[in-house]
Amino acid sequence: MIKKDCVGHLHSGLSRRSILKSTAAFLSAPFVAKATAAWAQEKLAGSGEVVVFSYGGSYTQGVRKNVYEPFTKATGIAVVDVTADIAEPQVRAMNRAGRVDWDVALVDGQNYPTMHEAGLFQPIDYSLWDDEALKGAPQSARLSDAVVAFRSTTLLAYDERSFLKGGPQNWADFWNVKAFPGPRGLSAVARHMVLALAADGVPNSDRWPLTDDKVDRALKKLAEIKPNIAKWWTAGGEPVQALINREFVMTSCYDGRALSAIRQGAPIRMVWSGGNLVYVYWTVLKGGPNNANAHKFVAFLNRAQSAAGFTLGTNLTGPNVNQLLHLPANIVPLLSITEENASQVVPQDDAWLAAKRPDGKTNVDHLQERWLAWRAQ
Repeated sequence: MIKKDCVGHLHSGLSRRSILKSTAAFLSAPFVAKATAAWAQEKLAGSGEVVVFSYGGSYTQGVRKNVYEPFTKATGIAVVDVTADIAEPQVRAMNRAGRVDWDVALVDGQNYPTMHEAGLFQPIDYSLWDDEALKGAPQSARLSDAVVAFRSTTLLAYDERSFLKGGPQNWADFWNVKAFPGPRGLSAVARHMVLALAADGVPNSDRWPLTDDKVDRALKKLAEIKPNIAKWWTAGGEPVQALINREFVMTSCYDGRALSAIRQGAPIRMVWSGGNLVYVYWTVLKGGPNNANAHKFVAFLNRAQSAAGFTLGTNLTGPNVNQLLHLPANIVPLLSITEENASQVVPQDDAWLAAKRPDGKTNVDHLQERWLAWRAQ
């Protein structure tokens, strides 16, 4: 495996410390299917390389072992990974300069709409996908020029040691400090104020768009719980570590972080009800040096066994539900793509967040202003 750069940072949904041990365990798990050349139909065979953006650290370690190496073994195409904090600024810069050095990038759902409108991505070649991958990944995950790489849910997580007779079951319980006493944690990300709407009884179907009246309602609800918030966390690894250290009894948390900790034996329980679901997409960059190989890479990633390897190696869950057949039974109930868990979470409205208001600001910028003003009170 070739590596061009080593910034060594992770995406906000990952944690080196929290997943290092579990990643190592996953790499040796007998459940990971061994890829063979038979996996790749003739149409995926090739030569040369494909240059792929990576978050670095444990993410890169896991995805190399479980996905990249099997891809190369099956197709003959080498994977060159380049690492950085996030891909979007560099993708835009390469496009402006007229020199695109990468082939495949991970793009956050919140950034996808504007980059799509700017024409930065190639249409995905779905003719390379096998029937199983097309059936396993829902149509909503297969956009014209992007494919969901993984789902990340901000959900409620709690310390089982603090609630031996049963813990909170929803966000209304998070606000119920009498029935469930103890210090809490909440994300400092502005859009996560939607969790307060869940606590205030807003139906999942009415959560988005986050109009001004809903923002008012969310901030009013947050004022009720504010005295019980021990910390507004900013780094993705903080809430899990605070639960383990008993600094929080419950907190909002990324599902991938909670999964990692649970796999290491942490006494943490995940509550999916009302979680905020976001997508991160695989994109094939227009003007990249190895576009043909890039499309083969994306097609391979979305096969069930490849998707299972990605989940085991990174603690992040891709959209192909057929991967559940290739995963350890104790992991399956902890994933966002099971029917039960998927039915309880609410997809974030990325198109609305990226849209501009009459004053020229995006909705996400407006939310940030409202949020910071409220926090300063």
